[in-house]
Amino acid sequence: EVQVVESGGGVVRTGESLRLSCSASGSSFDDYAVGWFRQAPGKEREGISCISTGDGSSYFQNSVKDRFTMSTDSAKNTVYLQMNNLKPEDTAGYYCAASYHGSRCHDEPNLDSWGQGTQVTVSS
Repeated sequence: EVQVVESGGGVVRTGESLRLSCSASGSSFDDYAVGWFRQAPGKEREGISCISTGDGSSYFQNSVKDRFTMSTDSAKNTVYLQMNNLKPEDTAGYYCAASYHGSRCHDEPNLDSWGQGTQVTVSS
């Protein structure tokens, strides 16, 4: 089973960018559905994006699709979430999660491996 660890969070100002990393261990990230989620204080966790590393297809929540992108570096076993034009409402803990080998985002698979999260704070 793959394990994942997030990194790259921080404090930025409105309009700035951050790149979050989701690094895999225990297995390569060659063919997994990998999702990014976020949870703000007092709010429910929400899914914001997903990439199928096997075919590169990706999906984004409407609130971020024009500002966020995902990519994969297979040599580093890492999935990235590039966040541009950040807004205060993007402030949250961000988590990545991986499903099983061979999974695809469009099948909405169960996500079995979760990281500990990384905090993103956007000041106005």
